[in-house]
Amino acid sequence: MSELWVPLSGAIAQQQNIETIANNVANANTPGFKKDQLVFKEYLTILNKDQETPDLPRGEWKPGDFYRSQGAEHGYVKTDGTYTLFNQGELKQTGNPLDLAIFGQGFFEILTPNGIRFSRKGIFSISKDGELVTEQGYKVLSKIQNEESTENKSTEAPDIKNNNDNNEKNNINDRAIKIAATANKITVTMQGEIYANNAKVGDLSLVEFKDIHALKKEGDSLYINIPNENIVRDDLKTAIHQGFVEGSNVEAVTEMSNLIKAHRHFESIQRAIKTYDSISQRSVNDIAKF
Repeated sequence: MSELWVPLSGAIAQQQNIETIANNVANANTPGFKKDQLVFKEYLTILNKDQETPDLPRGEWKPGDFYRSQGAEHGYVKTDGTYTLFNQGELKQTGNPLDLAIFGQGFFEILTPNGIRFSRKGIFSISKDGELVTEQGYKVLSKIQNEESTENKSTEAPDIKNNNDNNEKNNINDRAIKIAATANKITVTMQGEIYANNAKVGDLSLVEFKDIHALKKEGDSLYINIPNENIVRDDLKTAIHQGFVEGSNVEAVTEMSNLIKAHRHFESIQRAIKTYDSISQRSVNDIAKF
């Protein structure tokens, strides 16, 4: 029965929807988490037909002609993709000077073993090496300095051009924010300037994106940005709030309601599949009697 694919495709898509919503619910209390939403795409055979020439029989009609499906048995539904909603989360006060919440569209720039990533989870600490790091121990990067001079140096001589890759790696490591373990007072301004014992030690690297939906989730509240041209570093509208963390933008009650609806929808599709299966079995048994 080829028409069985119609409810089966719906069941597969709805199962993915349940998994997406369940992940949102599971991260309702994860700082900086942004919820995901699934997009469905429906394929209808009737849309590919010439609607001015309906498929109707000529002459006398039979009872079966009233049940023509117009190719609906070849329709199906599937997921067209998942996108992240980057709505602002609620700021929750912690009193910890190394907890930093972002208000706006910005992201922290983080150095991971896989390269530079971006995050809104501002729960930081100071490592044994005196560097500002994330919960995973990844370095929090400072703002890029002297970009102009770096470009000039790269055009001075061929041998400097050949070492661009090594210089870039060294420059990234040099962007780690150093804070002395003896620092008693750490202050972070709304612009991301960091002071330890009233002395400035660095500027947080805050970035925004021309197309925020180009970001891809990697896990651990980290995002990947592939096109460098998408990054915006100047004239930011992002503010830092020290002693706060940004909560998840998941509304637990709404997501739980959506999860229940998705489960009920999935169960109704399962009943339809069982009905098709029952009809198929009866057809086989009835034919066997003859």
